[in-house]
Amino acid sequence: TSNKRTLRTLFRSAALPPPVISETSPSQRKLLAYHRGKEQQVMINQLLIDRALEVYYITMDEADKEENAPPVTELPSTVRKHFFLNLAYLVLYYLFLKKCVQSNPVVPIQQQWLRSMLTMVPQPLMEGRDRELLTEDLLKEIVRDYETSMQRCVLRRTLIKPDIEELDKLEEEAPLPLLPLGLDFSSTWHNSYITAKKQITSTLHILHPTMQTLLDFGYTAFFNFLVVDFSSSRLKGPVDCKSFKTDASLSCSKAEDEIMSTWHQRVIGLFAQSEALDGVKLDQLESFYNCVAVLMSNQLKELLQRTTEVFVKLFDPEDRSHLPLFKMDLTFDENKMEFYPSLQDLEEAILFIVDCIGQTLQNVQMIHAWLMGGTATLDAELPAHTVQWAKSTLKKSIRDNLEGPREHFKGYVESYGWLVDGTAEERINRFVAEQPSFDEYT
Repeated sequence: TSNKRTLRTLFRSAALPPPVISETSPSQRKLLAYHRGKEQQVMINQLLIDRALEVYYITMDEADKEENAPPVTELPSTVRKHFFLNLAYLVLYYLFLKKCVQSNPVVPIQQQWLRSMLTMVPQPLMEGRDRELLTEDLLKEIVRDYETSMQRCVLRRTLIKPDIEELDKLEEEAPLPLLPLGLDFSSTWHNSYITAKKQITSTLHILHPTMQTLLDFGYTAFFNFLVVDFSSSRLKGPVDCKSFKTDASLSCSKAEDEIMSTWHQRVIGLFAQSEALDGVKLDQLESFYNCVAVLMSNQLKELLQRTTEVFVKLFDPEDRSHLPLFKMDLTFDENKMEFYPSLQDLEEAILFIVDCIGQTLQNVQMIHAWLMGGTATLDAELPAHTVQWAKSTLKKSIRDNLEGPREHFKGYVESYGWLVDGTAEERINRFVAEQPSFDEYT
Protein backbone atom coordinates (compact mmCIF):
# COMPACT_ATOMS: atom_id res chain seq x y z
CA THR A 1 0.00 0.00 0.00
CA SER A 2 0.96 3.67 -0.37
CA ASN A 3 1.48 4.22 3.36
CA LYS A 4 3.77 1.24 3.75
CA ARG A 5 7.56 1.22 3.51
CA THR A 6 9.70 -1.57 2.20
CA LEU A 7 13.29 -2.49 2.83
CA ARG A 8 14.24 -0.67 -0.39
CA THR A 9 12.97 2.63 0.96
CA LEU A 10 15.25 2.29 3.96
CA PHE A 11 18.34 2.76 1.80
CA ARG A 12 20.00 6.05 0.89
CA SER A 13 23.03 7.21 -1.09
CA ALA A 14 26.29 6.33 0.55
CA ALA A 15 28.67 9.02 1.78
CA LEU A 16 32.20 9.15 0.41
CA PRO A 17 34.85 7.16 2.28
CA PRO A 18 37.04 9.10 4.66
CA PRO A 19 40.07 10.99 3.32
CA VAL A 20 42.20 9.96 6.27
CA ILE A 21 44.37 6.87 5.85
CA SER A 22 45.46 5.01 8.93
CA GLU A 23 49.22 4.85 9.49
CA THR A 24 49.21 2.29 12.32
CA SER A 25 51.57 -0.66 12.35
CA PRO A 26 50.45 -4.19 11.26
CA SER A 27 50.41 -5.41 14.88
CA GLN A 28 48.29 -2.50 16.01
CA ARG A 29 45.88 -3.02 13.12
CA LYS A 30 45.39 -6.69 14.06
CA LEU A 31 44.73 -5.84 17.70
CA LEU A 32 42.32 -3.05 16.82
CA ALA A 33 40.54 -5.26 14.32
CA TYR A 34 40.00 -7.98 16.96
CA HIS A 35 38.48 -5.58 19.50
CA ARG A 36 36.49 -3.78 16.84
CA GLY A 37 35.06 -7.08 15.58
CA LYS A 38 33.75 -8.02 19.02
CA GLU A 39 32.22 -4.58 19.57
CA GLN A 40 30.67 -4.54 16.12
CA GLN A 41 29.10 -7.98 16.63
CA VAL A 42 27.31 -6.77 19.77
CA MET A 43 26.16 -3.59 18.05
CA ILE A 44 24.95 -5.49 14.99
CA ASN A 45 22.87 -7.89 17.11
CA GLN A 46 21.14 -5.07 18.96
CA LEU A 47 20.80 -3.09 15.77
CA LEU A 48 19.15 -5.88 13.86
CA ILE A 49 16.67 -6.54 16.62
CA ASP A 50 15.66 -2.88 16.80
CA ARG A 51 15.42 -2.61 13.03
CA ALA A 52 13.32 -5.79 12.84
CA LEU A 53 10.82 -4.31 15.28
CA GLU A 54 10.70 -1.09 13.29
CA VAL A 55 10.11 -2.85 9.98
CA TYR A 56 7.51 -5.10 11.61
CA TYR A 57 5.47 -2.10 12.71
CA ILE A 58 5.89 -0.34 9.36
CA THR A 59 4.44 -3.28 7.46
CA MET A 60 1.36 -3.46 9.68
CA ASP A 61 -1.89 -1.72 8.77
CA GLU A 62 -3.04 1.23 10.84
CA ALA A 63 -5.90 -0.77 12.33
CA ASP A 64 -3.54 -3.52 13.36
CA LYS A 65 -1.26 -0.98 14.98
CA GLU A 66 -4.08 0.45 17.03
CA GLU A 67 -5.92 -2.74 17.98
CA ASN A 68 -3.86 -5.86 17.44
CA ALA A 69 -0.26 -4.69 17.75
CA PRO A 70 1.34 -6.64 20.56
CA PRO A 71 3.88 -5.03 22.85
CA VAL A 72 7.43 -4.87 21.56
CA THR A 73 8.60 -7.43 24.05
CA GLU A 74 5.83 -9.85 22.95
CA LEU A 75 6.68 -10.06 19.24
CA PRO A 76 6.54 -13.59 17.94
CA SER A 77 9.93 -15.21 17.88
CA THR A 78 9.41 -16.29 14.25
CA VAL A 79 8.88 -12.65 13.22
CA ARG A 80 11.96 -11.48 15.08
CA LYS A 81 13.99 -14.30 13.62
CA HIS A 82 12.73 -13.55 10.12
CA PHE A 83 13.69 -9.87 10.16
CA PHE A 84 16.86 -10.50 12.08
CA LEU A 85 18.12 -12.89 9.43
CA ASN A 86 17.17 -10.61 6.54
CA LEU A 87 18.82 -7.51 8.02
CA ALA A 88 21.88 -9.46 9.08
CA TYR A 89 22.21 -10.79 5.56
CA LEU A 90 21.80 -7.28 4.15
CA VAL A 91 24.44 -5.71 6.40
CA LEU A 92 26.96 -8.50 5.98
CA TYR A 93 26.44 -8.58 2.24
CA TYR A 94 26.98 -4.80 2.01
CA LEU A 95 30.17 -4.98 4.06
CA PHE A 96 31.42 -7.87 1.93
CA LEU A 97 30.75 -5.99 -1.30
CA LYS A 98 32.37 -2.84 0.08
CA LYS A 99 35.51 -4.76 0.96
CA CYS A 100 35.63 -6.27 -2.53
CA VAL A 101 35.27 -2.86 -4.17
CA GLN A 102 37.96 -1.28 -2.02
CA SER A 103 40.37 -4.11 -2.72
CA ASN A 104 40.21 -3.55 -6.47
CA PRO A 105 43.13 -1.52 -7.90
CA VAL A 106 42.44 2.02 -9.08
CA VAL A 107 43.69 3.74 -12.22
CA PRO A 108 47.12 5.22 -11.35
CA ILE A 109 47.68 8.95 -11.62
CA GLN A 110 49.40 10.09 -14.79
CA GLN A 111 52.98 11.30 -14.47
CA GLN A 112 52.33 14.37 -16.58
CA TRP A 113 49.77 15.48 -14.01
CA LEU A 114 52.42 15.32 -11.30
CA ARG A 115 54.85 17.30 -13.43
CA SER A 116 52.21 19.94 -14.07
CA MET A 117 51.55 20.24 -10.34
CA LEU A 118 55.26 20.70 -9.61
CA THR A 119 55.42 23.60 -12.06
CA MET A 120 52.96 25.49 -9.84
CA VAL A 121 55.33 25.33 -6.85
CA PRO A 122 57.26 28.66 -6.51
CA GLN A 123 60.83 28.36 -7.70
CA PRO A 124 62.43 29.50 -4.37
CA LEU A 125 60.76 26.53 -2.67
CA MET A 126 62.37 24.18 -5.18
CA GLU A 127 65.90 25.27 -4.24
CA GLY A 128 68.03 24.05 -1.37
CA ARG A 129 69.56 20.88 0.00
CA ASP A 130 66.24 19.34 1.04
CA ARG A 131 64.50 20.06 -2.27
CA GLU A 132 64.42 16.45 -3.48
CA LEU A 133 63.11 15.15 -0.15
CA LEU A 134 60.37 17.77 0.04
CA THR A 135 59.39 17.12 -3.57
CA GLU A 136 59.15 13.40 -2.92
CA ASP A 137 56.93 13.94 0.14
CA LEU A 138 54.72 16.27 -1.85
CA LEU A 139 54.27 13.75 -4.65
CA LYS A 140 53.50 10.95 -2.19
CA GLU A 141 50.81 13.07 -0.57
CA ILE A 142 49.28 13.87 -3.97
CA VAL A 143 49.26 10.20 -5.01
CA ARG A 144 47.76 9.15 -1.67
CA ASP A 145 44.96 11.72 -1.90
CA TYR A 146 44.29 10.74 -5.51
CA GLU A 147 43.97 7.02 -4.73
CA THR A 148 41.70 7.74 -1.76
CA SER A 149 39.45 9.94 -3.88
CA MET A 150 39.26 7.31 -6.63
CA GLN A 151 38.31 4.58 -4.16
CA ARG A 152 35.60 6.73 -2.66
CA CYS A 153 34.25 7.60 -6.11
CA VAL A 154 34.16 3.96 -7.28
CA LEU A 155 32.48 2.86 -4.03
CA ARG A 156 29.85 5.56 -4.33
CA ARG A 157 29.02 4.68 -7.93
CA THR A 158 28.95 0.92 -7.28
CA LEU A 159 27.10 0.42 -3.97
CA ILE A 160 24.08 1.94 -2.28
CA LYS A 161 24.53 2.17 1.43
CA PRO A 162 21.60 0.93 3.57
CA ASP A 163 19.74 3.53 5.58
CA ILE A 164 21.03 2.36 8.94
CA GLU A 165 22.44 5.02 11.24
CA GLU A 166 24.43 2.59 13.35
CA LEU A 167 26.22 1.40 10.24
CA ASP A 168 28.01 4.77 10.08
CA LYS A 169 29.44 4.13 13.52
CA LEU A 170 30.59 0.68 12.57
CA GLU A 171 32.40 1.93 9.48
CA GLU A 172 33.93 4.93 11.33
CA GLU A 173 33.84 7.06 8.22
CA ALA A 174 34.77 10.72 8.42
CA PRO A 175 32.38 13.33 6.97
CA LEU A 176 32.97 14.74 3.52
CA PRO A 177 35.21 17.83 3.35
CA LEU A 178 33.40 21.15 3.18
CA LEU A 179 34.13 24.01 0.81
CA PRO A 180 36.48 26.70 2.19
CA LEU A 181 34.58 29.27 4.21
CA GLY A 182 34.57 32.87 3.00
CA LEU A 183 35.20 32.06 -0.66
CA ASP A 184 32.53 32.65 -3.26
CA PHE A 185 32.85 30.63 -6.45
CA SER A 186 29.45 31.59 -7.78
CA SER A 187 30.84 34.09 -10.33
CA THR A 188 34.09 34.65 -12.17
CA TRP A 189 36.41 37.65 -11.84
CA HIS A 190 35.77 38.97 -15.31
CA ASN A 191 32.51 40.78 -14.56
CA SER A 192 33.90 42.48 -11.47
CA TYR A 193 37.03 43.40 -13.42
CA ILE A 194 35.01 45.06 -16.19
CA THR A 195 32.95 46.95 -13.61
CA ALA A 196 36.04 48.17 -11.76
CA LYS A 197 37.70 49.18 -15.02
CA LYS A 198 34.71 51.28 -16.05
CA GLN A 199 34.60 52.92 -12.64
CA ILE A 200 38.31 53.73 -12.74
CA THR A 201 38.02 55.14 -16.25
CA SER A 202 35.15 57.40 -15.22
CA THR A 203 36.57 58.61 -11.88
CA LEU A 204 40.37 58.40 -12.14
CA HIS A 205 41.09 61.67 -13.97
CA ILE A 206 44.80 60.96 -14.35
CA LEU A 207 43.84 58.73 -17.29
CA HIS A 208 42.26 61.67 -19.13
CA PRO A 209 44.16 62.71 -22.31
CA THR A 210 44.55 66.25 -20.97
CA MET A 211 46.47 64.90 -17.99
CA GLN A 212 48.81 63.04 -20.30
CA THR A 213 49.52 66.29 -22.15
CA LEU A 214 50.10 68.06 -18.85
CA LEU A 215 52.59 65.37 -17.82
CA ASP A 216 54.40 65.86 -21.11
CA PHE A 217 54.64 69.63 -20.55
CA GLY A 218 56.18 69.08 -17.14
CA TYR A 219 58.67 66.51 -18.36
CA THR A 220 59.78 68.72 -21.26
CA ALA A 221 60.22 71.78 -19.05
CA PHE A 222 61.83 70.23 -15.97
CA PHE A 223 63.72 67.04 -16.91
CA ASN A 224 67.05 68.92 -17.39
CA PHE A 225 66.35 72.11 -15.44
CA LEU A 226 67.57 73.26 -12.01
CA VAL A 227 66.45 76.25 -9.99
CA VAL A 228 70.02 76.78 -8.74
CA ASP A 229 73.07 75.31 -10.42
CA PHE A 230 76.50 75.76 -8.75
CA SER A 231 78.13 72.80 -10.48
CA SER A 232 80.56 75.11 -12.31
CA SER A 233 81.20 77.42 -9.35
CA ARG A 234 84.62 75.89 -8.66
CA LEU A 235 85.83 76.89 -12.12
CA LYS A 236 85.14 80.55 -11.34
CA GLY A 237 87.54 80.57 -8.40
CA PRO A 238 86.98 81.58 -4.76
CA VAL A 239 83.83 83.49 -3.96
CA ASP A 240 82.83 85.29 -0.75
CA CYS A 241 79.75 84.27 1.19
CA LYS A 242 77.80 87.42 0.40
CA SER A 243 78.25 86.99 -3.35
CA PHE A 244 77.35 83.29 -3.00
CA LYS A 245 74.02 84.13 -1.38
CA THR A 246 73.32 86.90 -3.90
CA ASP A 247 73.97 84.59 -6.83
CA ALA A 248 71.61 82.00 -5.37
CA SER A 249 68.81 84.54 -4.88
CA LEU A 250 69.19 85.88 -8.42
CA SER A 251 69.26 82.36 -9.86
CA CYS A 252 66.05 81.35 -8.04
CA SER A 253 64.27 84.51 -9.16
CA LYS A 254 65.38 84.07 -12.75
CA ALA A 255 64.34 80.39 -12.77
CA GLU A 256 60.90 81.25 -11.40
CA ASP A 257 60.33 83.88 -14.09
CA GLU A 258 61.39 81.44 -16.79
CA ILE A 259 59.05 78.70 -15.52
CA MET A 260 56.09 81.05 -15.26
CA SER A 261 56.64 82.40 -18.78
CA THR A 262 57.06 79.00 -20.43
CA TRP A 263 55.61 76.01 -18.58
CA HIS A 264 52.80 77.82 -16.79
CA GLN A 265 51.73 79.68 -19.93
CA ARG A 266 51.59 76.43 -21.88
CA VAL A 267 49.41 74.88 -19.17
CA ILE A 268 47.06 77.87 -19.20
CA GLY A 269 46.85 77.68 -22.98
CA LEU A 270 45.96 74.00 -22.73
CA PHE A 271 43.01 74.55 -20.40
CA ALA A 272 41.85 77.63 -22.27
CA GLN A 273 40.69 75.26 -25.00
CA SER A 274 37.29 73.62 -24.68
CA GLU A 275 38.72 70.27 -25.82
CA ALA A 276 40.63 70.00 -22.55
CA LEU A 277 37.43 69.04 -20.71
CA ASP A 278 36.08 66.50 -23.22
CA GLY A 279 34.33 63.68 -21.44
CA VAL A 280 34.33 65.41 -18.05
CA LYS A 281 30.86 65.72 -16.56
CA LEU A 282 29.68 68.90 -14.90
CA ASP A 283 29.57 67.33 -11.43
CA GLN A 284 33.16 66.12 -11.90
CA LEU A 285 34.74 69.48 -12.71
CA GLU A 286 35.86 70.15 -9.15
CA SER A 287 37.54 66.79 -8.72
CA PHE A 288 39.07 67.13 -12.22
CA TYR A 289 40.69 70.47 -11.40
CA ASN A 290 41.81 69.11 -8.04
CA CYS A 291 43.60 66.37 -9.95
CA VAL A 292 45.22 69.03 -12.16
CA ALA A 293 46.38 70.95 -9.09
CA VAL A 294 47.87 67.85 -7.46
CA LEU A 295 49.69 66.90 -10.67
CA MET A 296 51.17 70.39 -11.09
CA SER A 297 52.14 70.50 -7.40
CA ASN A 298 53.94 67.18 -7.68
CA GLN A 299 55.87 68.41 -10.71
CA LEU A 300 57.02 71.58 -8.93
CA LYS A 301 57.92 69.68 -5.77
CA GLU A 302 59.94 67.18 -7.78
CA LEU A 303 61.88 70.05 -9.41
CA LEU A 304 62.68 71.71 -6.08
CA GLN A 305 63.60 68.40 -4.44
CA ARG A 306 65.89 67.41 -7.31
CA THR A 307 67.59 70.85 -7.19
CA THR A 308 68.14 70.45 -3.45
CA GLU A 309 69.64 66.99 -3.86
CA VAL A 310 72.03 68.19 -6.58
CA PHE A 311 73.16 71.11 -4.42
CA VAL A 312 73.80 68.88 -1.41
CA LYS A 313 75.84 66.51 -3.55
CA LEU A 314 78.28 69.35 -4.38
CA PHE A 315 79.60 69.17 -0.82
CA ASP A 316 80.20 65.43 -0.77
CA PRO A 317 83.58 64.94 1.03
CA GLU A 318 84.32 61.88 -1.10
CA ASP A 319 83.96 63.80 -4.40
CA ARG A 320 85.42 67.29 -4.30
CA SER A 321 85.57 67.83 -8.04
CA HIS A 322 82.63 70.27 -7.88
CA LEU A 323 83.13 71.59 -4.34
CA PRO A 324 82.68 75.42 -4.35
CA LEU A 325 85.68 77.56 -3.26
CA PHE A 326 85.08 80.26 -0.64
CA LYS A 327 87.27 83.28 0.00
CA MET A 328 88.18 83.62 3.71
CA ASP A 329 90.65 85.98 5.44
CA LEU A 330 92.74 85.42 8.54
CA THR A 331 92.39 88.67 10.52
CA PHE A 332 93.96 90.20 13.60
CA ASP A 333 91.83 92.65 15.52
CA GLU A 334 91.95 93.73 19.18
CA ASN A 335 94.68 91.25 19.95
CA LYS A 336 92.58 88.41 18.53
CA MET A 337 93.16 86.19 15.47
CA GLU A 338 90.12 84.80 13.61
CA PHE A 339 88.67 83.95 10.20
CA TYR A 340 86.51 86.40 8.31
CA PRO A 341 83.80 85.47 7.64
CA SER A 342 83.63 83.09 10.56
CA LEU A 343 83.07 79.39 10.10
CA GLN A 344 79.58 79.83 11.52
CA ASP A 345 78.80 82.52 8.94
CA LEU A 346 80.04 80.22 6.18
CA GLU A 347 77.73 77.44 7.34
CA GLU A 348 74.75 79.81 7.50
CA ALA A 349 75.48 81.04 3.96
CA ILE A 350 75.45 77.50 2.60
CA LEU A 351 72.26 76.53 4.46
CA PHE A 352 70.67 79.72 3.16
CA ILE A 353 70.65 78.18 -0.33
CA VAL A 354 68.37 75.38 0.86
CA ASP A 355 65.88 77.91 2.22
CA CYS A 356 66.15 79.96 -0.95
CA ILE A 357 65.30 76.92 -3.09
CA GLY A 358 62.35 76.09 -0.82
CA GLN A 359 60.93 79.62 -1.16
CA THR A 360 60.90 79.47 -4.98
CA LEU A 361 57.67 78.86 -6.96
CA GLN A 362 55.45 79.27 -3.91
CA ASN A 363 52.98 81.65 -5.61
CA VAL A 364 52.01 79.68 -8.72
CA GLN A 365 48.30 80.19 -9.33
CA MET A 366 45.98 77.22 -9.72
CA ILE A 367 44.45 76.77 -13.16
CA HIS A 368 40.91 76.69 -11.81
CA ALA A 369 41.58 79.89 -9.83
CA TRP A 370 43.07 81.58 -12.88
CA LEU A 371 40.01 80.68 -14.99
CA MET A 372 37.57 81.81 -12.29
CA GLY A 373 39.52 84.91 -11.20
CA GLY A 374 40.57 83.46 -7.83
CA THR A 375 43.83 83.75 -5.92
CA ALA A 376 44.45 80.16 -4.78
CA THR A 377 48.01 78.92 -5.31
CA LEU A 378 49.56 75.50 -5.74
CA ASP A 379 51.13 73.62 -2.84
CA ALA A 380 54.78 73.50 -3.95
CA GLU A 381 56.41 73.51 -0.53
CA LEU A 382 59.36 71.21 -0.02
CA PRO A 383 58.54 68.35 2.35
CA ALA A 384 59.85 68.90 5.86
CA HIS A 385 61.83 65.66 5.84
CA THR A 386 63.66 66.76 2.67
CA VAL A 387 64.68 70.09 4.23
CA GLN A 388 65.79 68.36 7.43
CA TRP A 389 67.84 65.80 5.50
CA ALA A 390 69.50 68.49 3.34
CA LYS A 391 70.53 70.69 6.26
CA SER A 392 71.81 67.85 8.45
CA THR A 393 73.82 66.41 5.54
CA LEU A 394 75.29 69.82 4.67
CA LYS A 395 76.28 70.51 8.28
CA LYS A 396 78.21 67.26 8.44
CA SER A 397 79.83 67.88 5.05
CA ILE A 398 80.82 71.43 6.05
CA ARG A 399 82.45 70.17 9.24
CA ASP A 400 84.40 67.55 7.30
CA ASN A 401 85.51 69.99 4.60
CA LEU A 402 86.60 72.65 7.13
CA GLU A 403 89.00 70.38 8.97
CA GLY A 404 91.89 71.80 6.91
CA PRO A 405 91.16 75.48 7.65
CA ARG A 406 90.66 74.67 11.32
CA GLU A 407 94.07 72.98 11.53
CA HIS A 408 95.62 75.91 9.68
CA PHE A 409 94.09 78.37 12.13
CA LYS A 410 95.14 76.25 15.08
CA GLY A 411 98.76 76.25 13.84
CA TYR A 412 98.80 80.05 13.66
CA VAL A 413 97.41 80.39 17.18
CA GLU A 414 99.85 77.91 18.66
CA SER A 415 102.87 79.49 16.91
CA TYR A 416 102.16 83.20 17.14
CA GLY A 417 99.26 83.66 19.47
CA TRP A 418 101.48 84.43 22.48
CA LEU A 419 102.89 87.47 20.64
CA VAL A 420 99.48 89.15 20.31
CA ASP A 421 97.47 87.95 23.30
CA GLY A 422 99.64 89.84 25.90
CA THR A 423 101.75 86.87 26.95
CA ALA A 424 104.92 88.25 25.34
CA GLU A 425 104.42 91.76 26.83
CA GLU A 426 103.86 90.31 30.31
CA ARG A 427 107.05 88.25 30.09
CA ILE A 428 109.06 91.33 28.99
CA ASN A 429 107.70 93.49 31.80
CA ARG A 430 108.45 90.81 34.35
CA PHE A 431 112.00 90.42 32.98
CA VAL A 432 112.68 94.14 33.15
CA ALA A 433 111.28 94.38 36.67
CA GLU A 434 113.75 91.79 37.88
CA GLN A 435 116.67 94.14 36.91
CA PRO A 436 118.82 91.51 35.25
CA SER A 437 122.52 91.86 34.63
CA PHE A 438 124.03 92.91 31.33
CA ASP A 439 124.78 89.30 30.42
CA GLU A 440 121.18 88.34 31.13
CA TYR A 441 119.99 91.21 28.98
CA THR A 442 122.21 89.95 26.26
